[in-house]
Amino acid sequence: MTDFGGAIKKSQEYDVAIIGIPFDEKSCYLKGASKGPQAIRAASTGRAINPWTELSVNLEKDGVLVDLGDVDVSGDFLDVFSQIEKNVLGILEKEAVPVVLGGDHSVSYPVVKAFSRKYKALDILHFDAHPDLYEELYGDRFSHACPFARIMEEGLGQNLVQVGIRAATGQQREKALKHGVRMIEMKDIRENLSLEFSNPLYVSFDMDALDPAFAPGVSHHEAGGLSTRQVLNIIHALNADIVGLDVVEVNPERDVSGITAAAAVKIIKEVIGKIIIQR
Repeated sequence: MTDFGGAIKKSQEYDVAIIGIPFDEKSCYLKGASKGPQAIRAASTGRAINPWTELSVNLEKDGVLVDLGDVDVSGDFLDVFSQIEKNVLGILEKEAVPVVLGGDHSVSYPVVKAFSRKYKALDILHFDAHPDLYEELYGDRFSHACPFARIMEEGLGQNLVQVGIRAATGQQREKALKHGVRMIEMKDIRENLSLEFSNPLYVSFDMDALDPAFAPGVSHHEAGGLSTRQVLNIIHALNADIVGLDVVEVNPERDVSGITAAAAVKIIKEVIGKIIIQR
């Protein structure tokens, strides 16, 4: 299991619940993201890191974090998606914050479906090299390249802001325009971003938002991305009520020295710290 610097507790009552989704059947290129939850957990060991965040939150003392293990990903993808939605909704019904460890990015669709059952107006902040707004990819409407197309079509999110984009296609730009998606592309980022959201905020973080120099352990290397420091600064400056997080697309089979999993742990810690501060 995981311990996030020793912060994970065994408790029936909790503020934040970590849940893994070891699923990569919707990856269009390389498999391996199914091993992401295991790699992130291993990198979070208290033997290597401590539970303090940069904003001086002690995750061990200032909140109650639990790890609920992994979602059952046996069966076809519809069964898996149903299990994901059910498990995430169970956490939300306890008034806790789900932190999802992927898995490929297709899992964000059922996760956000669960959130939409609790939050009628939900904002989404999506970090990624890719918009993931394809109508379909290779004939698959539920590919990891399509979750935000489904999310916006179904009205599951009120506002979608995408940060770090540098591989947008014409089709995806049209989809973004149709649904009022704000796409903040890497070529336009000149300084730290200060983002504000009026509705409860769900954060979806694809690790390929980071430049491959900082996160080589992903299936799709897209040069010219964010640095880990830029991401942390954006998280620290967020003015929003964060109600959930997913971190997806860690592929340990390509992860040199485990630095991608370590970056994922750092991002998760800082987001949880923000959540505890706001609570």
